[in-house]
Amino acid sequence: MLELKGLYKTFNPGTVNEKRAIDGLDLTLDNGDFVTIIGGNGAGKSTTLNLIAGVYPPDAGLIRLNGFNLTNLPEHKRARFLGRVFQDPMMGTAATMGIEENLALAYRRGKRRGLGHGITNEERKLYREKLATLGLGLEDRMTSKVGLLSGGQRQALTLLMATLQKPDLLLLDEHTAALDPKTADKVLQLTEEIVARDNLTTLMVTHNMKNAIQYGNRLIMMDAGRVVVDIRGEEKKNLTVRDLLEKFNIENDRMLLSE
Repeated sequence: MLELKGLYKTFNPGTVNEKRAIDGLDLTLDNGDFVTIIGGNGAGKSTTLNLIAGVYPPDAGLIRLNGFNLTNLPEHKRARFLGRVFQDPMMGTAATMGIEENLALAYRRGKRRGLGHGITNEERKLYREKLATLGLGLEDRMTSKVGLLSGGQRQALTLLMATLQKPDLLLLDEHTAALDPKTADKVLQLTEEIVARDNLTTLMVTHNMKNAIQYGNRLIMMDAGRVVVDIRGEEKKNLTVRDLLEKFNIENDRMLLSE
């Protein structure tokens, strides 16, 4: 479903600040995989998502989604295939627009858009139904400006927007890291429900090892721009944080990979 083959990415090449972020990365996802990604700072986790999304071009390698070569496709043209939620709750929404207007933008992603089309009653009904599934009461505040929402509400809305058109691939870049623990748990629960309901192929970057073990059917660990651990199925279900720390000798990363 997703194939990353021989990816390389170096930042600031030829300078004293040269940094090889991705070093011959190979990764293949099957349809419906929910993969959590862990690794220390600088392991290449977010850079991998940025390469897939087209934020950065790879120096070498191949990115293929559903058999379609995305490697040289501009970022804006990949939007029709991808949904993404960022770490910063403010990045995924337009603060000065209403909730229903933000949803309308997401609903029209990848489609022709013009000035002549407003939000239809049928669309409003759809948005209300989708918002109600979040359990946050946002369905009764559809005209409210998004900038008035809390961080958790905005992140839940961003998650809904990212999955409204059922993307081929959902990218979650530490999307609960900026939230308080209670709100983070709520957003993760919503994430699991949406991914399961729509059978979305998902890559979720996290620093929280418990979350990495608890969610998804597959866990990969990155180090120095490569996949060094790939665990799935029953082995993942039976894994504990202590097992992960001891088995893969990452005791020194305990502060980076939260227990």
